[in-house]
Amino acid sequence: MSASQLAPVAQARSILQLNTAYHQAKVLHTAVELGLFDLLASGPATVEEVKKGLGIAHPLAQEFLDALAALGLLEADGDRFANSGAATAFLVPGSPSYLGGSVLQHARKHYRVWGELTTALREGRAESGAEAHGPEAYPKHYADPDRARQAMAHFDTFSSFTADELARRVDWRPYTSFVDIGGARGQLASRIALAHPHLSGAVFDLPPLEPLFDELAAARGVADRLRFYGGDFLRDPLPEADVVVTGHVLPDWPDEQRQELLRRIHGALRPGGALMIYDLMADPESESVHDVLQRLNHGLIRGDSSSCTLAECHASVAEAGFEVTRTEQLDNLLGDWLIVATKR
Repeated sequence: MSASQLAPVAQARSILQLNTAYHQAKVLHTAVELGLFDLLASGPATVEEVKKGLGIAHPLAQEFLDALAALGLLEADGDRFANSGAATAFLVPGSPSYLGGSVLQHARKHYRVWGELTTALREGRAESGAEAHGPEAYPKHYADPDRARQAMAHFDTFSSFTADELARRVDWRPYTSFVDIGGARGQLASRIALAHPHLSGAVFDLPPLEPLFDELAAARGVADRLRFYGGDFLRDPLPEADVVVTGHVLPDWPDEQRQELLRRIHGALRPGGALMIYDLMADPESESVHDVLQRLNHGLIRGDSSSCTLAECHASVAEAGFEVTRTEQLDNLLGDWLIVATKR
């Protein structure tokens, strides 16, 4: 039923719920920032035990925990609270599907940037958190190991689900090597390598990420099949491979630089090689509210650049010398589109 078909009170209530939707997000942000789910991983606790364990002084602790229970993130049993199944699976540090890194990134950066949406639209950029905008910010972020780890935890959240989709959907048997351009510390590359033991792979990204890559590759047991190349992918030589994967990279750049990167990728691919691009791409026929809001979010964080339409990406790929062979939407956290193209 559309909003116009609702009774007046229901329409007003719907708008009010939308107006206060940030309440839910901020409760989740704070729970992760405080370490609540980690605390409760060892067992249920009372309000007083939670306050003591987390150093909470405010008398609203009860209401805070009640809100998390109402959202399905905690379970209440008498005067004790425990993690829900969803919180245990996705919000306890160390979980294979941990989403807390992304929650923290949204709490610390995205929330502030969205708070300046009005300013961004009027003046062309958001004042709050502006240092996080655009590709030029990455070298500064990655030079600080702590900030780099925070950013990697955020990226890993999404890369895990995307890697599993690519490993499952793509027939990797014809190929023996791949490189992930802008692959961060290798979350996606390592998961693909684990799923397909015949593959050797590489990650190309900024040099400060190499120690984090080495750490992850060793922990995953794929250090003998994955290699890190540090450099600027718009200037430095790209490693040769059968497959190039790149995701959430092209929209970081203006059109001219996007096209230059695609041409460089074409030159690095071996004959018969494949390019795989995954990203948020506008498709008016299938976009949901979530898709549109994610594109708006990425545009705010990225600064001057923005996502493109499927048709525009197809045209850019063809101009760079590729033939598109496959386009489909992934079942990952963002609903990215996957474009597969072969080198002509």
